[in-house]
Order: sequence, then C-alpha cells, then structure tokens
Amino acid sequence: MSLRTVLDGPNTRGTSDRFWAAFGLAVVALLGYPLVASTYAVANAALFLLYAILGLSLCVIWGYCGILSFGQVAFFGIGGYTFGIVGINLSTTTGTALGLLTGVGVATLFAFVLGYFMFYGGVRDVYVTIMTLVVALVVHTFMGQTAGSEWAIGEAALGGFDGMTNIPNLMLGGIELIDTAFYYVVLLVLLGTYLGLRALVNSDFGRAMVAVREDEERTELLGYDTKRIKLLVFTLGGALAGLSGVLYASWGNYMNPAVFGITFAALPVVWVSVGGRDSLLGAIGATYAIEWFSQQLSITGSEYALVVVGGLLLVTILWLPKGVAPAVADWLSEKQSSPSIRGHEEVAD
Repeated sequence: MSLRTVLDGPNTRGTSDRFWAAFGLAVVALLGYPLVASTYAVANAALFLLYAILGLSLCVIWGYCGILSFGQVAFFGIGGYTFGIVGINLSTTTGTALGLLTGVGVATLFAFVLGYFMFYGGVRDVYVTIMTLVVALVVHTFMGQTAGSEWAIGEAALGGFDGMTNIPNLMLGGIELIDTAFYYVVLLVLLGTYLGLRALVNSDFGRAMVAVREDEERTELLGYDTKRIKLLVFTLGGALAGLSGVLYASWGNYMNPAVFGITFAALPVVWVSVGGRDSLLGAIGATYAIEWFSQQLSITGSEYALVVVGGLLLVTILWLPKGVAPAVADWLSEKQSSPSIRGHEEVAD
C-alpha cells in the first residue's frame, strides 16, 4: 500500500498530482520562510501555525463527525497551564518534555471524561455545543479567581487574571526551542497532524465518522457504536487542542484565563467555518489568514478586528456556507470539466 493510497480518499479534497505538487511547493516555501523574514515575523508565523493545530482539532470533530464544540479552548488552556505548572517546577530538558506529555495527557483525559458523560449521557446536537461552551466559561471564571498566594502549585502561581508568568521554553536535546527552531518544530507538528488526520478520515474509521455526521441513527442501526465513535473523535480533538495549548504556553511563556473566554472560544469556529468544515487544509489556511489579518488591524491601532472577523463569518455563512476552500475546489472542478463537456456536445452535434 502506497502513501498516496493512505492519504487520498473520498473524505478529503485534493488528491491529484497537481495538488500534491502545489502542496510540496507550499511546504518548501514555509521551510524557507525563516531565511528571508525577520525574527519577529517568524515568531508571529509560529503563533499562527500553532493556532492552526487548534483549528484542526475542531475541524476533525465538527467537519467529519458533526460535533460542534466551543470547548476546544478549554482543552487548549488546560494543556498550556499544565505545561506551565510542570515546566516551572522542573525547569530542565526533562522537565519541559514531561510538561509537554503531561499537558497533552491532562487535556486528553479532560476531553475523554467530558465526552463520556455527554455522549453516554444522551447529550446530542446543539446541547453538546452549549455544554462545551459552559465548561469553557466555568473554567474561565474559576481561573480568574486564583490570584491569591494560596493558588500556587509548587513554584507555579496560577496568578488569576494576571496570568501565569515565567513559563519555560520547550527544550529538545538540551536546546531551547525559540525563534526559528520553535517555528520549525511547530511547522513539523502541524504537517504531521494534517497528514495524520488525512489518513484517519480516509480510513474505515473515518468513513464511520462521516456516517455518524450524516445520519447517526441509521449508522447505529447498521451496528456501529456511535457513542464510542464520537467519544474517540472528541478525545482526539481534545488532545490536539491540548498540544496547541502547550506550544502556545512555550511560545509566549505566559498563560491567562482569557484563553478560556467566549471571545477566544468563538475563534476556532470562525476559522473552520470560513475555511470549510470538511476541509483540513481550508481550516489551516483560514486560521493563518484570519489571524494574520487581525494582527495587521491591531498593529494599525484599529479596534475593529473582532468586528471584521465576525462580519467575515456572516458573509461566509450567507454566501459560502460550505466554506472558502470547498467553494474554490468546486469551482476548479467545474472549470476543468467544462471543456470536456463542450467537447462531447460538439461530437454529439
């Protein structure tokens, strides 16, 4: 079985040789970006790329399993805070590696427990969305009340709304991952996540995910354990969000309760809606583009970045309900097929 057989399938767009050639050129451009950009620009690019992992965490559970979750930021924040607690108390190469594993592990466990009680408790559809949002807001409220000295775990003070400071950088082989090194690590993690999710959604399990999205009751009648499928996918999404949170904590050396707030909770939904719910690459592209544009507005002193992002979401829902990437893919497909159709019509004439 070739790699292309694993990565290509009916549940992902972009399976032609032309697509993979363009994908390879894009990867080369991203690998070469630090060679021509400033350190500041590279650091910002790393931020947008790690946000893209958060976007993928929602894309896989919403676009391919039909679970709209506002709780991805809860797993994101829990992963980041856990990494900070372990990293501050064990500020060594081993300590940051343990912090990475612990941060992702705690976020994954939290997602599993929450998903278990939701799906096996009969919570479905919009109520899952409401419950995940409530969980994120509850954690936001709780973390905002941890400003006192009693809210410290070892040397790590949670800090309330002031946030947790002095979070160490990730280390690999005794080398601190900062600036360009951190960018390359995030890029490789993102590429691995994207390719891994492509393989997943085109596998037998991925087809079962899509079946749950399309008609859960019929899928259950066919003998599939739909609750188990949703729980596994939801847990995977929590793990990816937690990984993104760990990278974010290392990037900024700081975490605060704002990552659990409703403003940040809405952003992954915007990214995935604009890019395309069932387009992994669309989610990545939309996340990068929207966050870059928002930052440019902020740099110029504009206070309307969130208003513009909200307006973009409304425009997408009204005129491009499938998202930008699927719309572009459909347009290109029609453009390529139209000469063939015209040719057949001429022969018929």
